[in-house]
Amino acid sequence: MQTPVTDYLTEILHDCGADNPGANAAYIPELANADSDRLGVCVSTIDGVVYGAGDTDLPFSIQSISKAFVYALAIDEHGLDYVLRSVGVEPSGEAFNELSLEKGSGRPLNPMINAGALTTHSLIGGPADSPTERFEKVHRGLSAFAGRNLEVDEAVYRSELSEAYRNRAIANMLRSYDVFTVDPLQIVEGYTRQCSINVTLRDLALMGATFANGGVQPVTGEQVVAPSVVRQVLSVMMTCGMYDAAGDWMSNVGFPAKSGVAGGILGVLPGQVGIATLSPRLDEHGNSLRGVRLCDRMSRDMGMHIMEGAEPARAVVRRDRVLRSPRGGTIRVCSLQGAIQFSGAERVLRLLADDHDKHEQLVLDLRRVSSLNDVAQRMLAEGMRRFALDGIGIVLVDPERFMTDLSSAGEPTVLRDLGDLRSLARLS
Repeated sequence: MQTPVTDYLTEILHDCGADNPGANAAYIPELANADSDRLGVCVSTIDGVVYGAGDTDLPFSIQSISKAFVYALAIDEHGLDYVLRSVGVEPSGEAFNELSLEKGSGRPLNPMINAGALTTHSLIGGPADSPTERFEKVHRGLSAFAGRNLEVDEAVYRSELSEAYRNRAIANMLRSYDVFTVDPLQIVEGYTRQCSINVTLRDLALMGATFANGGVQPVTGEQVVAPSVVRQVLSVMMTCGMYDAAGDWMSNVGFPAKSGVAGGILGVLPGQVGIATLSPRLDEHGNSLRGVRLCDRMSRDMGMHIMEGAEPARAVVRRDRVLRSPRGGTIRVCSLQGAIQFSGAERVLRLLADDHDKHEQLVLDLRRVSSLNDVAQRMLAEGMRRFALDGIGIVLVDPERFMTDLSSAGEPTVLRDLGDLRSLARLS
């Protein structure tokens, strides 16, 4: 059977691409002359399966979408506190190329506007790095996110640099405030080359899936950036990635995203998929009109809005039963399932606390658990420790080794399956 995902993407491409309003980015000649009929969408899973429809393999310049990845590289290299000293995280409410800085500190408001992106580019590498060395680190980093070596579109670079008067003005303003101390024109050249790196929709979807996968590239398996970096970047993308339309995006579409003036949009649904769309004609904010339509359609059809909560915590308990032990006592067996976080772990512990002193053993069965985050691990380990202090024997069935730190759990017996308990007759 062929999966219906590709058919679905083909359907929404037809529905959302029926008309083609807006206009290409006019201030960059190479983009102004780009084929405005291009249209495509790709979705990549976190295990590297890519589905697509339309123009999925045609290269286009990454433009401002690169801001998210270079911000990630800067944090991964220097640490968040270092980066925050130079660029903030507040939505600007202004156009992406506005000449404005944060009052008092003089920092750019966030890394997703041009002032912040120029600053972030300047942070890559060390003070002694040449402009070429700085760009090469950016280039290697973006290529690692894509899982292949990306190339620069030299025609787009020359075209964009020839009209980069506003970015030169922003860079000179930043230098005058000592936001960075290197030559501002070199930063403009490096940033422009960064924006001129070519990607396909397949590349961009995999780059998004790398974020969705906690910084691990799905195809190569490389840990490109740390999970803590991903959390920071996606948070800023959520509030600032769509420029002064970020509020509308958050309320209507509801997943972290970043747009570029070549018509691309990158979307990330943490833990699930990376999303990429392409349509060169832009709205008044600089976002792809048909790309926004596609993302809105997918969000509504597939429940991608992050404010649509995961399954209720009560669903984590698959089965709770009592067995008779060979000695005539009782054993409580609680089987869990799904992704368990704080609320799920709290429900499990509350359920187990009821009548816990009536049983000689407690078996916690994690065979059907798909993930167990750090706080849930610590809560369950502490619960097991407290049950053990009350004289209850603890058995943990954990074939995937979700409970990696059992130092506080009261030395439970750990099994890979329930085979050792099959001799027990069911009581209720």
